[in-house]
Amino acid sequence: MKRGLPCLLFALVVSLSLAMLLPAPAPAAYKSEYKLSVVVGPKFPWGEGATKFADLVRERTKGRINIKVYTSSSLMAGKQTNEFLILKQGVADFAFASTINWSSTINELNLFNLPFFFPDYQTLDAVKEGSVGKKIAALLEEKGVLFLGWGENGFREITNSKRAIHTPADLDGLKIRVVGTPAFIDTMKALGANPVNMNWGEAQVAFQQGVVDGQENPVVGVLIPVQIWQFHKYITLWHYVIDPLMLTVNQEVFQSFTPEDRKIVRAAAGEATNWQVETVRKGLIPPDLSALDLLKSKGMEITTLTKKERQLFIDKTRGVYEEWKGKIGKDLVEEAEKIIESH
Repeated sequence: MKRGLPCLLFALVVSLSLAMLLPAPAPAAYKSEYKLSVVVGPKFPWGEGATKFADLVRERTKGRINIKVYTSSSLMAGKQTNEFLILKQGVADFAFASTINWSSTINELNLFNLPFFFPDYQTLDAVKEGSVGKKIAALLEEKGVLFLGWGENGFREITNSKRAIHTPADLDGLKIRVVGTPAFIDTMKALGANPVNMNWGEAQVAFQQGVVDGQENPVVGVLIPVQIWQFHKYITLWHYVIDPLMLTVNQEVFQSFTPEDRKIVRAAAGEATNWQVETVRKGLIPPDLSALDLLKSKGMEITTLTKKERQLFIDKTRGVYEEWKGKIGKDLVEEAEKIIESH
């Protein structure tokens, strides 16, 4: 028995020595680059928010998670409605996406396309941050995409080169450029306008040639960066639909990060989206109306609908609301309505 003791000690020393020679367990295998998809250019508030998120993650993970922002729909060959698919399939790892572009794939996101549904930012925030927002996040997760935070492109206002718009009758016969979302097209037709679906490059040429009369887009998010006053004199602040943004990540990609890095990503997403929302609302909420003052200084005539005038547009598009309520899901729409009414 005594002879066996040195042998045991020797075996233990050899085992410890071998253990020290073996490499330490490797950390999660990270990519050298993670792709983040954005449909707009880098100088729009939307693109700036994506860049801020990427920079924060890179800095706080000390380069472990290196996110590169791919702007102007470059990962989807310009087809904006394909963004959800490329994220789900892993062509993109992250996306800072518009609910509009994903609504053709995920019907529930058409909630934000319902005409004249959200009267103001307060009700919008209450819906996003409440039970409805949580259900949308859960829905995305079921489809393999993790929701990280709400951004915003803004309320979409209408501009044109012909006349001020106070009532639905003022839209009769106007050719209005819209994105190719069916709900938008239905709304414009219900109001008596002639919706024209085309990309922004084509639209600018059409404005210059006078073959298209107007368009709809958010003020700070789009109209100021593209200098809409080059084409249109009239703008009506009608808040007909809102354009929330969703910062998202492929679920498998997110799960490949360490728990510590997941916390960093979530925190960076919250910080970047909050900054982006503040940026895109700046100059549009009293007492700071500097964004509207800029439009006036460029010669634009601003019409702000009264509550009575806005009701005319609501009544005119009631059929569109009823049709899309069924497609979105009656329960989800009514849940959102209760939240809006309580605020």
